[in-house]
Amino acid sequence: MSGLLVGKRILVTGVLTESSIAFHVAKLAQEEGAEVVLTGFGRLSLVERIAKRLPKPAPVIELDVQNKEQLASLAGSVGEHLDGLDGVVHSIGFAPQDALGGNFLNTEWESVATAVEVSAYSLKSLTMALLPLLEKRGGSVVGMDFDAQVAWPKYDWMGVSKAALEATSRYLARDLGHKNIRINLVSAGPIKSMAAKSIPGFEELADVWNTRAPIGWDLEDPEPAARGVVALLSDWFPKTTGEIVHVDGGVHMMGA
Repeated sequence: MSGLLVGKRILVTGVLTESSIAFHVAKLAQEEGAEVVLTGFGRLSLVERIAKRLPKPAPVIELDVQNKEQLASLAGSVGEHLDGLDGVVHSIGFAPQDALGGNFLNTEWESVATAVEVSAYSLKSLTMALLPLLEKRGGSVVGMDFDAQVAWPKYDWMGVSKAALEATSRYLARDLGHKNIRINLVSAGPIKSMAAKSIPGFEELADVWNTRAPIGWDLEDPEPAARGVVALLSDWFPKTTGEIVHVDGGVHMMGA
């Protein structure tokens, strides 16, 4: 096999359904030669069922990024399936309902704190939990982003959390570069996934892509974003870190 990820060992978070970008990352990674392990939160049986639909069945490890014990044992759990780690995909985001949907001015700090911890701080906590495996020969951490340069309708504190994720990735890139660990984000256009369905007003937000993407955008196709992630996991971006790669049909750079 002459795939992009031959010999690579990759951990992928956030596989919930076959429509998720994370599922397509895991699928493409396997097709490009990688060994893949998944993590799941909450409905583990669902993740295990979806994992069986990959080209090769992948083991699933339980991980709640707010659980210190699970984070502390994560490297050991991964080590039961892989003899090291070359790549990590952070596809984790959550905001309580009162932090979304136009309630920005009234959201209490507790809900904001949950959104920021799960969606942004977890990039740091996940990476540090896996550092013993990643630092052996360096590696690539890729997070899933949604353009935080602007204020989106109804996205509210999730948008603030994505801005925090972008800043977190830069500081991680700064502090882990000497270990040859790269930290990058893929800022993807909207996809009709389970995560999207939890965002009030998603249709209003997604409608922007129908008119503003110069190269076009398919809300039903997660593969372009997944390809961006796999490329960043590969050795083809050896000196790229702290970067945000937009896979959004070009919407991010359009003016009026």
